[in-house]
Amino acid sequence: MTKKIFNSVITVAGIVLLASAVIIMGCLYNYFENVREDGLKDELALSAAAVEDSGISYLEKVRSGSCRITWIASDGTVLYDTVTGTKSKENHSGRAEVQSALETGEGQSNRYSGTLLEKTIYYAKRMEDGTVLRISVSSATAGRLALGMLPPVMAAFVIALAMSGMLARRLSRRIVKPLNNLDLEHPLENDTYEEISPLLNRISRQNNKIKEQFKELKQRETEFTQVTACMKEGLVLMDKHGIILSINPAANKIFGLTKDSTGQDFLIVYRNHEIAQCIKNAMETGHSETQQPGYGREYQFDASRIESAGGVMGAVLLVFDITEKVMAERNRREFTANVSHELKTPLQGITGSAELIENGMVKQEDLPRFTGHIRREAARLVALVEDIIKLSQLDEKTGYVKEETCLYEIAEEVVENLGDIARKRNIDIKISGERVVICGVRKLLYEIIYNLCDNAIKYNIDGGKVKVNIEKTKGNAVLTVSDTGIGIPQEHTSRVFERFYRVDKSHSKASGGTGLGLSIVKHAAAYHDGTIDLQSVAGKGTKVQVIFPLCSQNFHKNY
Repeated sequence: MTKKIFNSVITVAGIVLLASAVIIMGCLYNYFENVREDGLKDELALSAAAVEDSGISYLEKVRSGSCRITWIASDGTVLYDTVTGTKSKENHSGRAEVQSALETGEGQSNRYSGTLLEKTIYYAKRMEDGTVLRISVSSATAGRLALGMLPPVMAAFVIALAMSGMLARRLSRRIVKPLNNLDLEHPLENDTYEEISPLLNRISRQNNKIKEQFKELKQRETEFTQVTACMKEGLVLMDKHGIILSINPAANKIFGLTKDSTGQDFLIVYRNHEIAQCIKNAMETGHSETQQPGYGREYQFDASRIESAGGVMGAVLLVFDITEKVMAERNRREFTANVSHELKTPLQGITGSAELIENGMVKQEDLPRFTGHIRREAARLVALVEDIIKLSQLDEKTGYVKEETCLYEIAEEVVENLGDIARKRNIDIKISGERVVICGVRKLLYEIIYNLCDNAIKYNIDGGKVKVNIEKTKGNAVLTVSDTGIGIPQEHTSRVFERFYRVDKSHSKASGGTGLGLSIVKHAAAYHDGTIDLQSVAGKGTKVQVIFPLCSQNFHKNY
């Protein structure tokens, strides 16, 4: 802007100087021409009076280097000329000034010389005897005068232009300085030119509008960040070139990223051919998905194309942790296979024994043994079906009503019921602790304690010990069942609560049971909002703790 103001001022100054020079020279030229013409008229009048008195003798005495006086007869013959004398034989009757003087008494004309850039002024006056006296003088034309004055005028023009440049520079800086110092963040607080007040008012309104829009965008960004931060699913937004625009904490955890990867190429941050192909397919077709394992989990990747105004803007990648779904599907398949196997084995025994009895192939003295086998296998089937029904009810969380129940009393009942079995194995089972009341289902709590104690006896050594302890700590009830049995290898501890899972499948039939005991313990504890902690060392024993929350004050209102 400073340059534009400077150029404008210099241009205006140059034009003004040039116009001023032309006007002044024109005015001065006209002024001096008028003065000269008046002087010539006066000189002609004086010369005419002298010629009338003295005749040619006066003209012969005239010695003027600038003026020329010619005496002309009425027929145009030159009587005398102060420059050529009487030698001129040219007739002047055709001259305009002479003709005008003969007709009106006075005459004037100007004749120009283009080569010499001069003009000659002629004034003629008719005298009393009818002759004409003419005076003439040569002067420079305006063009010649301009050429003569050009060097000084140019010098003055250059000096004036230089001074104008200096002043223009200072002036432009002074004009622009307040504009450069404008506080556009607070436009109404500026003390500057009144002419830009409408602009500052408009800037102020625009600033307020921008602040409101920025505040709204910031709020939306905060809401988006908070929502995505709370998402369990991973979310990655990327542009059409695969550059990460936004990534939430869940996605960082899933992809094992320890620092912000915004602005980086996703396929460089996380190198995986299947996911890269999934994103590429989404960009081309609109949607794509794939399933991949990672860090011991199973994930499903859903990629969708983002479009706007008919063009591809980028893609969004959603990552779902489907580990539980995959595990549930695996457990369902295993459960189906295990149930089929567990049902088939006793049924085959029952069917085989029944066929032998039906075909009369069993001796009378062996009949009690076969019927006993049928009864035991049938009882095993009933127990299996009952355990499956229990698990189904626990999965559905239906069919049970909670009440205030004393864990210690249930544990005493379990120890008493398992006393005979423990004595047969020469195992010492004892109970200790305090009476703790929780809100629960007595039947399910009995199942938890019974199954834990039953396993502690089954997988114990002869002469071993089983301890059951009930105590209250930090607002919770803690049930602990420990034994001195064979223990569980470390690689199996995470799976022993799965349905039909057995550490040693070769001894499953010998140990008895349905293989659902610990699974019922797990689901029954979860039904009571409890947690299970299992600690076991192979060859040394196992300790299982089940932690239950105590009854809340609102329990009676809810139940």
